[in-house]
Amino acid sequence: MSPRRSVPAPHAHDEDAEAAAEPLPAPPQQGATQIESVIGWRVRSRAREVGLSSAELAKRVGLSRAMISKIENAQVSPSLATLSRLAEALEVPITSLFQGLDEERDALYTKSGGGPELGRPGTRSGHRYQLLGSMRGPAKRMEPMLVSLTSESEVFPLYQHPGTEFLYMLEGEMEYGYSGASYLITVGDSLQFDGEVPHGPVRLTRLPVRFISVTAYGQPPS
Repeated sequence: MSPRRSVPAPHAHDEDAEAAAEPLPAPPQQGATQIESVIGWRVRSRAREVGLSSAELAKRVGLSRAMISKIENAQVSPSLATLSRLAEALEVPITSLFQGLDEERDALYTKSGGGPELGRPGTRSGHRYQLLGSMRGPAKRMEPMLVSLTSESEVFPLYQHPGTEFLYMLEGEMEYGYSGASYLITVGDSLQFDGEVPHGPVRLTRLPVRFISVTAYGQPPS
């Protein structure tokens, strides 16, 4: 009778190696189980991102490893309570597990000359601020605008707002003020700065002036 050999118990570093060895899932595909596919992809991607194996995630959530595998592979539709526990274990908002669904993939198309005009402090005849599109809710991360200045002004207002602003000059030439400095901007030049600091045109040196202004927000503006 051959001697019985004991099998060593798995160690934590074995689970780490397992997590590293498991490939990341492909992005979710369209189909009848799109919601489950998106959730499974988000769960597995986030788990691997923070170095959790399926077994470790199952332990944190209080589910079997088989159930975690089914969720990750879009074979079940998890309950809201299960999703809440998954989000807590993965340290993300529960809404992040749904990111990527069709309803969150809005696209804005603005025909030439079709964007709404905005009234801004100091707006006068020959000064046009045209909004090129603005996403709704949490998707609003930037605000693009076409600015057209076709007449000189003795005094330009200074602007302050949340986010980072990027300017790209399309036509003309102007001096642009920011934080006590003045920049001469010509066609093809760009300027990027903190929107919280007072800024704005100082002098239009060659008319007409047209530039794209894009304000990017780190978080959706309140």
